[in-house]
Amino acid sequence: MSQREKIFIWGASGHAHVVTDILELTGAHDIVGYLDDTAPERKGKLFLGAPILGGRETFAELKASGACACMIGIGHCRARMQLAHEVQMAGFRLIQAIHPSAIIARDVRVGLGTTICAGAVINPGVSIGDNVIVNTRASIDHHCMIHDGVHVCPGVTLAGHVNVGSGTWIGIGSTVIEKRSIGEDVLVAAGSVVIRDIPSLTSVGGVPARAFKRASPS
Repeated sequence: MSQREKIFIWGASGHAHVVTDILELTGAHDIVGYLDDTAPERKGKLFLGAPILGGRETFAELKASGACACMIGIGHCRARMQLAHEVQMAGFRLIQAIHPSAIIARDVRVGLGTTICAGAVINPGVSIGDNVIVNTRASIDHHCMIHDGVHVCPGVTLAGHVNVGSGTWIGIGSTVIEKRSIGEDVLVAAGSVVIRDIPSLTSVGGVPARAFKRASPS
């Protein structure tokens, strides 16, 4: 009988696939299924070899099956944070998904529910909050502070002493120079170069990054 912990993943598309791959590589968990309450017609279908169980109405069934932990497999920052709160309030524990190829300094703090993808580099003195995504080949240099729910997209480079506020999305391939502060719910467009502090609820893009109008938080 397997001694691996039974878990479920909330989400059943692209990011959930990445999370599944990482958890299968680390080998510590059995994935009993996936939740997707945005598409009820998918209930009972297979995703990566495990069933889509439904939505939040399945919590009691999951507990009865012995699943006591969860990973949120959704890229949207605020949605990921909200679903993480729901599963914790329902009595489930959040885990981490850290790819074996990620390079992480010994003193780095990594929060619950956080995913660190293949090839990421995280240097000493960094603090990473809960439900963060540090995506493929992202680089976070020394003494950065990454708050809850941030998504550091593939190929992003953060220099030392960068502070990134909760719920912020830093788009693919962007660069942030040292000692910059980025507020909460900021959207940094792909390929941007951030050389100034950015206030909360702002969208920026370009080289150097400048503000532009944005419809809603990321």
